[in-house]
Amino acid sequence: MSASTTGVDQIDALVLWCGAVVAISGALALAWRATRSLRRLTGRVEDFVDDWQGTDPRPGVPARSGVMSRLGAIEDRLARVEHELHPNSGASLRDAVDRVDQRTRLFTDDTP
Repeated sequence: MSASTTGVDQIDALVLWCGAVVAISGALALAWRATRSLRRLTGRVEDFVDDWQGTDPRPGVPARSGVMSRLGAIEDRLARVEHELHPNSGASLRDAVDRVDQRTRLFTDDTP
């Protein structure tokens, strides 16, 4: 009889199987913990892609447009604001300010 056996074959087999179950369970737990950060990163990448491309409406949640369509809307708004800041067709805010300035100069003597 060697030092690593009990002499009873059933107990030796049971100890061997218990050791195998513990080793496999430990390996699975390690793999689960190791992939947790990968799963979290994958979720964040999915959120980024949804924000970039936009999402379709679903029950209780309205649709969201993607980054490129929102950027296009911002550029359109900026173009409309810039149109108002420069003299152009006479209908811009700048043209109206210039007209008021000219009228004011007619009524005041302190203009340079």
